[in-house]
Amino acid sequence: MLYRRLGKPVFFKLDPERAHHLVIDGLHTAAKIPGMIPAMRGLYGISEARELSSNLFGVHFPSPVGLAAGLDKNADAVDGFSAIGFGFMEVGTVTPKPQPGNKQPRLFRLPPEGALINRMGFNNRGAEQMAERLAALKRRPIPIAVNIGKNKATPNEEAHLDYKKCISVLYRYADFFVVNISSPNTPDLRNLQHGNELAQLLGAVREEMAAQANIHGTEKAVLVKIAPDVSSDELDYMIETILKSGVSGVIATNTTVSREGLTHTHAKETGGLSGKPLRQRSTEIVSHIYRQTGGRLPIIGSGGIFSAADAYEKIRAGASLVEIYTALIYEGPEINRKLHRGLRELLKRDGFAHITEAIGADHR
Repeated sequence: MLYRRLGKPVFFKLDPERAHHLVIDGLHTAAKIPGMIPAMRGLYGISEARELSSNLFGVHFPSPVGLAAGLDKNADAVDGFSAIGFGFMEVGTVTPKPQPGNKQPRLFRLPPEGALINRMGFNNRGAEQMAERLAALKRRPIPIAVNIGKNKATPNEEAHLDYKKCISVLYRYADFFVVNISSPNTPDLRNLQHGNELAQLLGAVREEMAAQANIHGTEKAVLVKIAPDVSSDELDYMIETILKSGVSGVIATNTTVSREGLTHTHAKETGGLSGKPLRQRSTEIVSHIYRQTGGRLPIIGSGGIFSAADAYEKIRAGASLVEIYTALIYEGPEINRKLHRGLRELLKRDGFAHITEAIGADHR
């Protein structure tokens, strides 16, 4: 209740992007103050529960709930986010070269819908600076996924070079990678999800991953983050291509360009919509992928998770792990304890001894 009574009223009076930077800068500073990270862990941290921990992609996840990409774009606040109950986190999206992103304002709240619209445009300080940030971490309490993208000025026919560059610079620092081809805020990026472009891109990514594994002596997973705004036929083809490519899994889904059912004045803003309105569609995508692949392709479910029931819905639909973003903005760091407690209760209710037993349960 601390955040909802004190923090949220203050933050929600500020411009959304200014509030975002205050949080990231605050968490970054807190990590430098003796005793602050343990204090945060005491307030918001979670003790690992056997029934919720799992191993996937050769990585141990102490909790199935992670932080989606977009909040910590430059890996500035890894220590802080690691202390508030997440089981893993994505940093980025990062591009090879620094770029400012789109013109401000570019982040909007829709409180009645529990949603956000952003058109940030991959604003970040570049792969080299992220590598420096991750190299400086003294400890790694949770897995870190590096979400990679292409620079705005890079044409699609050269996009593979940007993804390969990010992998080569950041390979030693990531626990796994996420290829972002689904943001609606970089022109033509979503075209990389379709046709031969997807197969060629993923072939280049896999080639670079193999080369880096040979150099470093450690194989790491790479996932693909997909959009919700696709037809069933497009999704079928996309998943077939992803399966053939040999990548390790998918994140379903990124933000949506749909505005169906929205009434807030900010609904007219362009960009990607996240939050509660995305919940049903993202769960449908998770379910579709699980059915199509027979559960052979691991899925991280993302989109509209505000409660344990929301998270559990995606797990039963086929997700091995889940991510939140918008819920953290609206509910604060207390949400992870709520999700953790609720998931344990739901597993017990359904007679499951471990979360892996619940994955895809709706298809059995």
